[in-house]
Amino acid sequence: MSGASSGWLVLSDGAEPTEDIYFSHVAEWLRQKGIDTARVDTRDRSPWRDWPWRAWRWRHVNVLVTRSLKEPWLGWLERYRRWFGEIYYLVDDDLLAAARNPSVPEEYRLRMLALVCDVQPRLFALADEVVVCSEALAQVTRHHHPRVSVLEPSLISPLPSLDHHGDARREIGFHGTRAHLGDLGALIPALQAVHAARPESDFEIMLGENTPAALRELERVACPTALKWQAFLDYQRGRRLHIGLAPLWPSAFNRGKSWIKVLDIAVMGGVGLYSDREPYADVITDGRDGLLVADDPRAWQAALERLVDYPRDTHRLARAAADTAAAIGDPEKARTFWWRRTRG
Repeated sequence: MSGASSGWLVLSDGAEPTEDIYFSHVAEWLRQKGIDTARVDTRDRSPWRDWPWRAWRWRHVNVLVTRSLKEPWLGWLERYRRWFGEIYYLVDDDLLAAARNPSVPEEYRLRMLALVCDVQPRLFALADEVVVCSEALAQVTRHHHPRVSVLEPSLISPLPSLDHHGDARREIGFHGTRAHLGDLGALIPALQAVHAARPESDFEIMLGENTPAALRELERVACPTALKWQAFLDYQRGRRLHIGLAPLWPSAFNRGKSWIKVLDIAVMGGVGLYSDREPYADVITDGRDGLLVADDPRAWQAALERLVDYPRDTHRLARAAADTAAAIGDPEKARTFWWRRTRG
């Protein structure tokens, strides 16, 4: 690596969730240590608005780009590459696998294809290091770049009390994105069966009108519209679940995923039902801090019924899940990771 950086410049194309989970909480800590950090939203301004009058402030700073960067910023960064310190490219998805995945909405696939063809090769060429969210994604990325490191997700929200586990009703939630509609679709028979047999269960599928009709039409199924990131963080920190659903059916796209859902479900006070494969099988012990479930709707139904029927066991699992989330999501890991790259 080069010498110590004089600070950090985040060029943001709007990937706020990824920035926050992997860097923004560290940026505040760095500022407390006297390290200059700046974030520029590249979507609503031109680089020439800031250049050259900010040039000396940005001399030798490390640059972080997350997922993508549009023109003219990409061309500007290429032109003035030598002005900066090291450039880090942060990626939390296998974008090529997303573009090829037929279960992903077409609009999303086309957007990922454009990134893979037009943007990502240029960012790989610019970057001194590519930072990814899982070892599986690192293995894929090493085909494109010689220096790839893994930084796992950080817990950026407080863990709640678990008093809601004394409630009579059971709250079951799915808070994935549209990219996981295919994973959710495979659970429909299980969710229908539990809904019919367990009237004390309530469901929340945060996909709005994208929720499959077979679920949207059921009573006791709420389908709130997906929220923008900051609003979702506030909502998540106040929402309480007993059971969180994290299906991850086998696909090249899913192989690159992190275990972020372990943290998300714990922040809502729940126990996770996870597909029995990486990355979840790497951090969850079945029956201790969550349930690992086979790729069979009947297995998901049985796992759901077990947690609905035995609330004391669910409460015990939720306590252990919170401990696991605190351990694997310890923000100190990210602070150490970025501090080493700040000091050179």
